[in-house]
Amino acid sequence: MQGTVTMYSTTWCGYCRRLKSQMDREGIAYTEINIEQDPESAAFVEKANGGNQTVPTVLFADGTTMTNPSLAQVKQKLAA
Repeated sequence: MQGTVTMYSTTWCGYCRRLKSQMDREGIAYTEINIEQDPESAAFVEKANGGNQTVPTVLFADGTTMTNPSLAQVKQKLAA
């Protein structure tokens, strides 16, 4: 299912798991991309984070990104 946001993550990232569970609980749809399995996505995350593969990186429909956002930050951005 296509989400309203795209979350770039890894399988081992605790912050990613936490944000995913919070977004699931709040009913916020998202598409997840594992950057370890997709080199193009890993390059996108690096570009968004000054050369670092920092996850979760969340991409919004307007093209903006947030790195390791809180649920409140995601909700605020989606409400704007």
